[in-house]
Amino acid sequence: MSKQTAIRLPDETYERLKALSERTGRTSAYYLREAIEKHIEDMEDLYLAEEATRQRIANKERTYTLEEVMRDLDLEN
Repeated sequence: MSKQTAIRLPDETYERLKALSERTGRTSAYYLREAIEKHIEDMEDLYLAEEATRQRIANKERTYTLEEVMRDLDLEN
């Protein structure tokens, strides 16, 4: 199942998308879908990392350096 949505694009972006579609014979919807699918996971990961950092700072949780972790797990050399 799929859903439909609408977006506003700056004129320049719209023209680039339109030109790409015309050159390749693919629809604008195809390229919009591809761009979203390609980048949404990165954006989700970034949000989760930022949220985890905010929570860590708010809770004053201790962080560990790589050297500390390596030493504590006896992974040095």
